[in-house]
Amino acid sequence: MDTADGGSLDCLDRARQQRLAAQLAHMIPGVATIHASLKGPWQSWPHPHLIGKDAAGQTIDLNRTTARVAARWILWVWPALDWNRPHPFDLATATLTRSDLAAGRGR
Repeated sequence: MDTADGGSLDCLDRARQQRLAAQLAHMIPGVATIHASLKGPWQSWPHPHLIGKDAAGQTIDLNRTTARVAARWILWVWPALDWNRPHPFDLATATLTRSDLAAGRGR
C-alpha cells in the first residue's frame, strides 16, 4: 500500500478515493483534512473517531453523527490499516498518509 511518493496509502481503486473525498467535502463544508482513527481521546475501546481541519489547520466542530459516519467511510476504504493512531486524509488530493509521516516521525 505504500507508494514511492513518500508514504501515501492508496487503496485498490483510486476513483473510490476521489469519490470519498468529494462526498466528505460535500458532507463537511470547509474541511480540508480529516484525521480518522478507531481510538478517540475519551474512549478506551475501539470507536470510530474523526477530527476535521480547515485549510489553515483549525479544527472544525462536527456533531457526533457526522464524525462517526465520515470516520466509518474512511475506515471502510482502507480496512487493512492499523487505525489505533489517526491517519490524515487530504480531501484536495484524495490521499491518505501514514500517521507516523504526518506527525513528523520517520520509520
